[in-house]
Amino acid sequence: MSTPEVRKKLQETPHKPGVYLMKDRLGGIIYVGKARDLKKRVGSYFMPSRKMRADLKTRALIDSICDFDLQIVRNEQEALILESKLIKEYRPRYNVSLRDDKRFYMVKLQLDDPLPRFMLTRLKKDDGARYFGPFVHSTALKATLEWINREFGLRTCRPRHPGENDYRHCHADIIRKCSAPCIGKVSEEQYRANVMEAVSLLEGKGRRERLQGLRDDMAKAAEKLQFEKAARLRDIIGNLEKTLSPARSFSRGRGGVPSTVNPSEDLAELQDALGLPDQLEIMECFDISNVSSNHIVASMVRFVNGAPDNQGYRRYRIKTVQGQDDFASMAEVVRRRYSRILTENNVEGSEDSQESPLEALRRLAREGKSPLHLPNLVIVDGGKGQLGMAVKELNRLGLHDLPVIGLAKQHEEIFRPGNSEPLLLPHDTGALKLLQRIRDEAHRFANNYNELLLRRRVRESLLDDCPGMSPKRKEALLRRFGSVKSIRKASVKELESVPGIGKKTAEQMREFLDKG
Repeated sequence: MSTPEVRKKLQETPHKPGVYLMKDRLGGIIYVGKARDLKKRVGSYFMPSRKMRADLKTRALIDSICDFDLQIVRNEQEALILESKLIKEYRPRYNVSLRDDKRFYMVKLQLDDPLPRFMLTRLKKDDGARYFGPFVHSTALKATLEWINREFGLRTCRPRHPGENDYRHCHADIIRKCSAPCIGKVSEEQYRANVMEAVSLLEGKGRRERLQGLRDDMAKAAEKLQFEKAARLRDIIGNLEKTLSPARSFSRGRGGVPSTVNPSEDLAELQDALGLPDQLEIMECFDISNVSSNHIVASMVRFVNGAPDNQGYRRYRIKTVQGQDDFASMAEVVRRRYSRILTENNVEGSEDSQESPLEALRRLAREGKSPLHLPNLVIVDGGKGQLGMAVKELNRLGLHDLPVIGLAKQHEEIFRPGNSEPLLLPHDTGALKLLQRIRDEAHRFANNYNELLLRRRVRESLLDDCPGMSPKRKEALLRRFGSVKSIRKASVKELESVPGIGKKTAEQMREFLDKG
């Protein structure tokens, strides 16, 4: 049915790739499709000739269309990803394919492992791992991953802690050019550095330079009449271009996509479920991230009116806790956050004062005199233990009545102070989905910070303190010897053989390494 409003929309539809959502007279989404050219594809549904040539199902679809929405994307790959997500979300009656639970491939990297490796998966879990993708072209992705593993010497074996016994049955160092960190051919530090280089490539960093280098190699091979090698390089380039082309992963309620998420309704529903007197204008959520006992970090994300307030996000390195202790870490970060708010507002707990710190902070906020507002709800990622530590710290600061809850991951249980039994909300309620969004955002922010620290640790080494050391010399040494362990065993003559290192520098390095 072509109305004046629909005809105007058709005139304004651009010649760009994207996804279209067809609607019936009640506004329900009945079909989701993708197109390289939205104007041509959407316009075809309103042409009489299309209906005459169509089958019965398509005719029924065309007869039911009363309106449509568009979502413009950057390329066809993004259109495929977004189409799949929207079909799974809305399950339109006229869509047959992509309605099942099958998803596009993603690449998973578990940085907690001693020797991380890349794995293919279709499901993203909340397990602290890094995920890349989704990737539309599965064949190109598999070929690209095989090339990356060879290029950076990464392992493909399944054991989480591979050792000499695994190596005896493997020989991937010969077959797949694995660097064999399991038997110490390269150090764990150097292997992790190789992994992070591969991560940078998957993120698109240095993509153009890498592709240009491969094109140069292909041209040289062709000039030397090495056509098989040139063909292999051509295939590698093609797979890399398909896999590493920029594509966003889409989630509900972002980028103008029609969504069932309604922040104001979700906030009201959550306020009612928790029995809180004040509107949840500001919420803050804390998460602890442990990748190793050396660096334990925490995140605090802030939502205002149900939406992320990115400028209000904070990240913390845990200072007072030895080892992995989530309870003590949560206590430290809650204490640091809210003692800071008290200090910024010049509010201190005092028995002589007739006004509690919480009342004073609320008053300053109402008067517009507060540089840093207190949240209406504090959320900690965890169960009774984490919640208990947070409550204890808030009480010490005089913030006894500040609403705080704990959200446990396994069964999405909501724990509240003074209640032994958890609150269980239906999984399809907006209130729970809002809590999940803020919890997942805190988890993502904490993991990103941990990854940043990991990259810094990889770059740091004993070499940084060597006299006369520069980034170029450090890179040349690691390229020549493979690891700091091998450099420590090198003689002055061997060190001197590295480009950019003279005899005097080599002697100073040898003296420094002997002392270390």
